[in-house]
Amino acid sequence: MNVAPTHMLKSDLKESLHHYFGFESFKGEQEQIIENILGGRNTFVIMPTGGGKSLCYQLPALMMEGTAVIVSPLIALMKNQVDAIRFVSDVGNIAHVLNSSLSKNEIQKVKKDIVSGITKMLYVAPESLTKQENINFLSQVNISFFAIDEAHCISEWGHDFRPEYRRLREIFEKISHVPVIALTATATPKVQLDIQKNLNMLDAVVFKDSFNRPNLYYEIRPKRQVEKEIIKYIKSKEGESGIVYCLSRKKVEEIAELLQVNGIKALPYHAGLDADSRSKHQDMFLMEEVNVIVATIAFGMGIDKPDVRFVIHHDIPKSIESYYQETGRAGRDGGTGECIAFYSYKDIEKLDKFLANKPLTEQEIGRQLLHEIVSYAETSVCRRKYILHYFGENFDVQGCTNLCDNCKFPRERKEGGEYVLTLLKTVQSFDEQFKAKHYCSFLSGQVTAEIKAFKHQLLPNFGIGKEKDEHFWNAVIRQVIIGGLLEKDVESFGLLRLTNEGQNFVRQPGSFPLLKEHDFSNTDDPDALVLSGRDTAFDAILYDLLLDLRKSVAKEMNVPPFVVFQDPSLKDMCLQYPITLEELTHVQGVGAGKANRFGAPFIALIENYVLDNDIDRPQDFVFKSLVNKSGLKVQLIQNIDRQLSLEDFAANQGKSFDEILQEIETIVSSGTRVNLSYYINKRIDMTEQEEIFDYFNSAESDDISQAYREFDGLYSEEELRLVRLRYLSEIAN
Repeated sequence: MNVAPTHMLKSDLKESLHHYFGFESFKGEQEQIIENILGGRNTFVIMPTGGGKSLCYQLPALMMEGTAVIVSPLIALMKNQVDAIRFVSDVGNIAHVLNSSLSKNEIQKVKKDIVSGITKMLYVAPESLTKQENINFLSQVNISFFAIDEAHCISEWGHDFRPEYRRLREIFEKISHVPVIALTATATPKVQLDIQKNLNMLDAVVFKDSFNRPNLYYEIRPKRQVEKEIIKYIKSKEGESGIVYCLSRKKVEEIAELLQVNGIKALPYHAGLDADSRSKHQDMFLMEEVNVIVATIAFGMGIDKPDVRFVIHHDIPKSIESYYQETGRAGRDGGTGECIAFYSYKDIEKLDKFLANKPLTEQEIGRQLLHEIVSYAETSVCRRKYILHYFGENFDVQGCTNLCDNCKFPRERKEGGEYVLTLLKTVQSFDEQFKAKHYCSFLSGQVTAEIKAFKHQLLPNFGIGKEKDEHFWNAVIRQVIIGGLLEKDVESFGLLRLTNEGQNFVRQPGSFPLLKEHDFSNTDDPDALVLSGRDTAFDAILYDLLLDLRKSVAKEMNVPPFVVFQDPSLKDMCLQYPITLEELTHVQGVGAGKANRFGAPFIALIENYVLDNDIDRPQDFVFKSLVNKSGLKVQLIQNIDRQLSLEDFAANQGKSFDEILQEIETIVSSGTRVNLSYYINKRIDMTEQEEIFDYFNSAESDDISQAYREFDGLYSEEELRLVRLRYLSEIAN
């Protein structure tokens, strides 16, 4: 084992730091960590992204005899690290990678440099390390130590679990008995213990830095008109570097193209691109030839770009660890970094579906992690406090200094001691044997499958808190956990347990202020009027004026009010304040035809209202959609013009008939006339059509459920929708 003489450490360390990296002093605990490695001891480093983890193994590797083997999960990460270390050294081959991207000749060159002693750092993928030929080679050379970057990949509870990481200890022992340093930016207490057990390094000296990134601003926004919101935000940060994360490759490509169309220098990055393209896009971002990278989570691990000013999540990540690590790529230079995530419960449902085919234990773990990110998104507690509590760290909310949306726009606070007591007593009465969801159902009186399975609906206190819904009780549980009265038992996938403080509260109940939490249940509903991380004051005065105007226009034209503009369109006008016909076409459900036919009095009213009330409109922001977005619409209209079967069209597009019907409804409601008579006449008798047509002609609303009740179920929902399409096409358009 290569152990540096301890009497040389202090002076050599500072000297070496300056010689190799040009720094005058260490950050945080870097010096103690490096001393520990040089002293030949196992080391475990938990340090936030941007804290300087890589220097903790790079400097000792340069100072010690032999080659340090550094296990890294991604080729992009290895390339970036190797490029960086070669840049600070006058020896070009001081660092190498050994992975599947190399040719046989390149592999031979790497091995030759290691044997000759030139190479001080060898970056390997875990898959490469498991190959017998590499094990045989490395066991014959002088290894200084093993380093495992992104060590959370070892743990099944980690957000990027990699099964091959769990074999590392046995492989290390086959190669050489030298110290191991494990490093990660995200490790809950559970993950930390899991890593140490698996690596057989419970004796390791643990260095745990604070997870607080005081220069980052955290905000969750409801996922409404997300593409427009992202473009508007990025344009407000002109010239600054940022990352937009998406869950799927398809969405990455789509958003990157959308940004380009809107004049933003952006490129995609995901595992589906060839290696050359990935490398080129990464380098263009680092060299500031483009401002924005749109990426899956494959991008950014170990990318050392210090001046990333914003990180946007188009989709909420699958865990708080993922979120923390990805947001941690902002502001690594200590400057400001804004972290904006768009949240919709539908995204959570998608992530939950991904778990369906996985082993049961993996499903349980995945759902527990999903529950945590939902709690984080919906909480009204200081977001910084929530994150730090998750990683086992206490934090005083005064230290946030309004650098999260919940502190910047605080929610209503009410006394909630009685609710907390009810919750804690309920958890006690069930011997702490259930998860949060079960208690929420029980307290609110919801008879779910699990409640039925245990026959808990028969208990006398079932529904004891039914004056409040499940959302409220979920909020109470979240805030009580943060308050330290309850804790989740991670080993048992999230069963709730009373802490000592919780037991004391039951014995001596007291005050417990509760914050009103965010409700994102309507985030995907176009009628939802929640924006920018806080409830936006809906302009009810303008809405009433628009309703009155619509009524008078409808009366003058002798048509029902909904023919003029539907309610969602009026509501969107109250958010966008359109004052030109062009702006009116950006309102939901308003096409050029409808704007030209009905728009003039509406934009005149809105313009006067804006001037009279000194309204700040959401900027004159031009949003360009992707051309291919209209492809389905064009094809659909062409099919209808040719009088082709809608069912066949749906099958060819891989969509359901209902989805095609919804698309036609969107086309018609925005002012485009379509002639579906050929199709409707085959489906519905003409006399029945006229009866439904007459109904819509005199109805105040075009609501289908209302029409269904009016006809006592005589006509199906589909029949009513089809005739409504005919009516709107003939009368409104």
